[in-house]
Amino acid sequence: MPTAKPKKAKKTRAEKSAENRLALLHAAAEVVGELGYGGASIARITQRAGLALGTFYLYFESQQDLFDQLLPNLGGELLNYLAKKVQGANNILGVEEAGFRGFFEFLRMNPAFFRILNEAEVAAPLAYETHFSLLRARYIESLERSWRKGELPDFRPEELEVLVYMLMAARSYLYLRYSKGEDGPKPMPEWVVGTFVKFVRGGLLQGRGSLSEPSLSQPAPAAPTASDGPAPDPTPPDLTPPAPEPAPPDAPAPPRRGRARSPARSKAAARNDVPDAFDP
Repeated sequence: MPTAKPKKAKKTRAEKSAENRLALLHAAAEVVGELGYGGASIARITQRAGLALGTFYLYFESQQDLFDQLLPNLGGELLNYLAKKVQGANNILGVEEAGFRGFFEFLRMNPAFFRILNEAEVAAPLAYETHFSLLRARYIESLERSWRKGELPDFRPEELEVLVYMLMAARSYLYLRYSKGEDGPKPMPEWVVGTFVKFVRGGLLQGRGSLSEPSLSQPAPAAPTASDGPAPDPTPPDLTPPAPEPAPPDAPAPPRRGRARSPARSKAAARNDVPDAFDP
């Protein structure tokens, strides 16, 4: 006698609601990837999601509300995917290689990512800023963990954000040159991955043989803060000799220079209002 198949558990209202919202976001990603934000109408999105048109407003206030949530949602999925890919990496070099490979794997599974990202700067600026804030914060946290473990002794804490933007930019431009294709992202060539790994290794090790070795040079001094007190005055000292002190009022007048005055000549000059030639 055949056994009865177990009945599937009925989804709760909250589970169904979350499922529908995610379906709309994924449908919007596909439509924006194909037609851009300008062609992503609510009708097209709900049709792609297999939902009624009126269902859209149960989850989003407007088309713009959906656009403002689209990129951050996709960016969150990217971060969750990368977190799984880097599990088991022993150090920052392992994390960077695994994260680099994982990023391009995610692009192949989500070919609309870069169009959604690039057009969002104009079509959904709030989403654009939220996305980069999220990525920047998570990436800095990762580098800070490596810094605290002593893997980055040649870098100051404020320099970690610079590294983050350099590494993110490398992914974007390498995608444009070696992965972007007419039919969607192509697998990143292995020799490109190897070149990126060599670049990161050389930049982060700074001549050291391994991450466990100390810095080969003293790191640059940290930027001064308010607690360090006032900065030294860079003005060079005034080496001009001081002026002589004035003589006191009752001091005798210094002797006059020049030839001695002729008393007779002086009286004659006074009588005739002629300048005394002996006056210096």
